[in-house]
Amino acid sequence: MAAALVAFHSVAKADLPYEREPINYMTAEAQDPVAGLKKLVDSKQVLLAKEGPQGYLRAVLQALDVPVSSQVLVFSKTSFQGSRISPRTPRALYFNDEVYVGFVQGGDALEFSAVDPELGGVFYLLEQAEDGTPEIERRTHDCLQCHVSGKTQDVPGHLVRSIPTEPNGRPVFSAGSYTTTHESPLKERWGGWYVTGSTGSQAHMGNILTRLEDGAESVGARAAESLLDLSKRLNVKPYLSPHSDVVALMVLEHQVKMHNLIASANYQAKLALQYAREINKAFGEPEGTISESTARRFEGPAEQIVKYMLFVDEAELTDRVEGSSGFAAEFAARGPRDDSGRSLRDFDLSTRLFQFPCSYLIYSKAFDDLPAPVKERTYRRLWEVLTGQDQSPAFARRTPDERRAILEILLATKADLPEYWRESR
Repeated sequence: MAAALVAFHSVAKADLPYEREPINYMTAEAQDPVAGLKKLVDSKQVLLAKEGPQGYLRAVLQALDVPVSSQVLVFSKTSFQGSRISPRTPRALYFNDEVYVGFVQGGDALEFSAVDPELGGVFYLLEQAEDGTPEIERRTHDCLQCHVSGKTQDVPGHLVRSIPTEPNGRPVFSAGSYTTTHESPLKERWGGWYVTGSTGSQAHMGNILTRLEDGAESVGARAAESLLDLSKRLNVKPYLSPHSDVVALMVLEHQVKMHNLIASANYQAKLALQYAREINKAFGEPEGTISESTARRFEGPAEQIVKYMLFVDEAELTDRVEGSSGFAAEFAARGPRDDSGRSLRDFDLSTRLFQFPCSYLIYSKAFDDLPAPVKERTYRRLWEVLTGQDQSPAFARRTPDERRAILEILLATKADLPEYWRESR
């Protein structure tokens, strides 16, 4: 996709060699939802129909089960199709738990960033050609030039950025930029993005065009007033929705880093296991032996996942946030619920994003397919926190009532929990 949201990579850390064994990012067969759709399209089992100025967009969203209500609009020229992007013609992004889809008005292609359980972020294009049959093409080197860095946990992943933007759509990099997650204060979010809905009295960088005065940057006042109608800013007819919902943006910001942390843990665990196999072979140890030093290599990635999953550093909301579309209701309806009707997808939006602060991506295939040692360590640490055995300052933000509620929801909705979780009822 592109720098504003998406996730490609260039040169990863030396200790995360994604091009070689055991990752083989460039040559391994992808198993993500877009790869699955590509097979169906190539074999003519799925026929994508073109529709108006959006081309294949609506058909693709339906095929991938991506809701139209997830639409968010970015007007900074931070895509390879940047020449077509401006505040009058923003780029639209749509997403679900596993796929991100980018649409540029009059653009040459639809852009895809998908979550592969083994590879992390995988990228595709679908040419919007006037003639011919649709063809989804996986892209590697060109996309990875922007989407492997410390901002993506040094794995092929995903990225949301906030950048002051001129009226012509050019990012003002000299004025500073931010990588945005649920940990970011609202005052640093959404530069270069449209934001519809309300953040109450909380200011942010969305909906603002930065003007350069006398050669100096003037970032201008931060937006606080609600913007519910984009029709005065742009022609919304070429888009599937007139919204760039603030709640959708906040969910997007949470999940891109969560995806990256899971992918990073996957990579690091595979490398540690490969190292263990080589050591065992060299020293004649039984196959599958895990030394203490190797076991410690699973602890850091697991701890990062648990802390981010439990929102321990989430930026606090000081006023109520309200979306402008049906995204919040549609998102919440997708989640599993316990016997009391509770779900990890239920929103709070008054003091924090979710009512029960534990990431819904714990249900994702990427999490489920983590190598056993790091997944086991993640479950153990999560259990220690939720049962109150870990009372360290790092997790002090999660109250006993919150921990108990999350524990109960997971016990009722997550089938693969270790047996010791069941014994803690």
